[in-house]
Amino acid sequence: MEDYVMKVEEGRPAADGKPSAGLAYRCIYAKDGLMEIPPALISPWDFFSESVKKFPKNPMLGRRLLKDGMAGGYSWLTYQQVYDTTIAIGSAMRRRGVNPGDKCGIYGVNCPEWIMAMEACNSQAITYVPLYDSLGANAVEFIINHAEVSIAFVHESKFPAILSCLSKCASNLKTIVSFGKVSDKQKEAAEELGVTCFSWEEFALLGDSDGDLPPKKKTDTLTIMYTSGTTGEPKGVILSNGAFMSEVLSMDQLLRETDKAGTEEDVYFSFLPLAHIFDQIIETYCIYSGSSIGFWQGDIRFLIEDLVVLKPTIFCGVPRVFDRIYTGIMDKISAGGSLKKSLFQIAYNYKLRNLEKGLKQEEASPLLDKLVFDKIRQGFGGRVRLILSGAAPLPKHIEEFLRVTCCCVLSQGYGMCCFAKLTALAFRFLSSDDEAMLKLFMHFVGLTESCGGCFTSIANVFPMIGTVGVPMTTIEARLESVPEMGYDALSVVPRGEICLRGNTLFSGYHKRQDLTNEVLVDGWFHTGDVGEWQPNGAMKIIDRKKNIFKLSQGEYVAVESLESTYSQCPLITSIWVYGNSFESFLVAVVVPERKALEDWAVNSEEKGDFTLLCNNPKARKYILDELNKTAKQHNLRGFEMLKAVSLEPIPFDIDRDLITPTFKLKRPQLLKHYKDCIDQLYIEAKGTKS
Repeated sequence: MEDYVMKVEEGRPAADGKPSAGLAYRCIYAKDGLMEIPPALISPWDFFSESVKKFPKNPMLGRRLLKDGMAGGYSWLTYQQVYDTTIAIGSAMRRRGVNPGDKCGIYGVNCPEWIMAMEACNSQAITYVPLYDSLGANAVEFIINHAEVSIAFVHESKFPAILSCLSKCASNLKTIVSFGKVSDKQKEAAEELGVTCFSWEEFALLGDSDGDLPPKKKTDTLTIMYTSGTTGEPKGVILSNGAFMSEVLSMDQLLRETDKAGTEEDVYFSFLPLAHIFDQIIETYCIYSGSSIGFWQGDIRFLIEDLVVLKPTIFCGVPRVFDRIYTGIMDKISAGGSLKKSLFQIAYNYKLRNLEKGLKQEEASPLLDKLVFDKIRQGFGGRVRLILSGAAPLPKHIEEFLRVTCCCVLSQGYGMCCFAKLTALAFRFLSSDDEAMLKLFMHFVGLTESCGGCFTSIANVFPMIGTVGVPMTTIEARLESVPEMGYDALSVVPRGEICLRGNTLFSGYHKRQDLTNEVLVDGWFHTGDVGEWQPNGAMKIIDRKKNIFKLSQGEYVAVESLESTYSQCPLITSIWVYGNSFESFLVAVVVPERKALEDWAVNSEEKGDFTLLCNNPKARKYILDELNKTAKQHNLRGFEMLKAVSLEPIPFDIDRDLITPTFKLKRPQLLKHYKDCIDQLYIEAKGTKS
């Protein structure tokens, strides 16, 4: 295991109630020590101010301007223009009594004002706190009060939401600034509660460009980012200037070492929510590099159009979306006839063999890239050179497909939260009937505790396919045994819970030392994910520690691993597997793939719309048989097979509190919601009539 990592610490046996732990490793690009921040860099504000000096006239933030209700091309603010506005906004904040260390909320969809509000906070050493309602009912109110937010920048579309909870948080929140305009009626409603509202332009006029900026420290709190959990209240993850900068600089180091670093010529498409860590890291990296950031309009109907008009060079996506892209493309190829399919497969296999031999992306098949794969590249705008995937491991066959067909470098990582606004290509390959699912993709979050990314695959290293890569240059990693699941970190093939330490870890949970102590033990952050070291030093995610239960016969079930396997059945989009210690077998609630079920109905001469088909006993048996066929193909054991399923026409969603913004299943809430259904499944499976 010496290809891409090096040993930095020996393992230890189990002792004093603690499980054994394996060897600790770091990336070979950090062989002389974890990457350190240059002394001259103190906070992310330095990234921005230095880029302003280097690239004052370079386009920085762009949006499409509307004329007669139609969006035109992108209109840009230069680095200097953004700097001037940011200084004025920061000065205005100080005049409103917001001081270094105070908390500022930012609430709304991605736009230039979001970045300018963030940088204004950075300029004045004010801690910014992203606000978002996807964490559940009353989340905005909870975050404002818990973090003691005194000022908030709010998108016009979110003004009604902030006003609706103002009566419950006005003791903290005293100033609201709109990203655009604010009506007299809205001002009056806020003023009745002692809160003053400003439009963006009004607020900027309060500030000036004079005056020194306050001193900053690397240990200062840059941001508090609230993350969801499957139970309990949102947790405020404290990230310091140093941790945030380390993540950005590590990303730059790895790109320089293995491919090509960002430059002032790059363009990034901003549509992943800035309220979460990954897009903040990416956009800060773009700012550090002097790159341009173009924002989507905030309307999913025009996302494809925005992407094509912008023509970005860097694109981020999420495994669930890439899965649909893959399915959509393959369906189109199959529909083109056997000849077209055969020619595509010949080209695909040729390029795949060259990649497996170690050829770089641009060397593997330049002619076939132009003749065969260019249409897929054009779907991303035509200029993408780097695709990043995160949130969850990419299925191996999909990662292989993207590496072969997208004509650019693809890197996936662990801890990266890229995820969940649906990409433009996903819209292209989804039908209009998938509106509920499109809305489901509108929220995401990731491993905020490690500043977004802690492992990453190395560009053009094809054997890393199917893994999340090696530790970033700011992180050391080891595995800790999980005896109750049979995972041994000291075995020949080390498996166990992934534990991290290093420069990009969070400082703790805001006002929750108890939760901090649960996950930070002896300097190691316990992620809850189970990994397996690969021979080349890459990490493969294989399980989740927490979601295990015992069946009545004593067998342990790692339910997330099973759900991952069953999800490979092409007939379903989502699945929740359930079992408990009083029953000997498993049941599941499944959201079927609409087109697949409707195609089955036509072939089987079954009548009814999608909802009726989900209640059709023959359809349920068909899906159950196909799921268990998938299980057998992946060598699941008998007790891991499903005995009964219920088909759910409505995707699991945030509105019903069934999933987190990261698409993690909320198992207690699912059980409560589907309890009657689960009871009936057990009755049916046992052959008992209700």
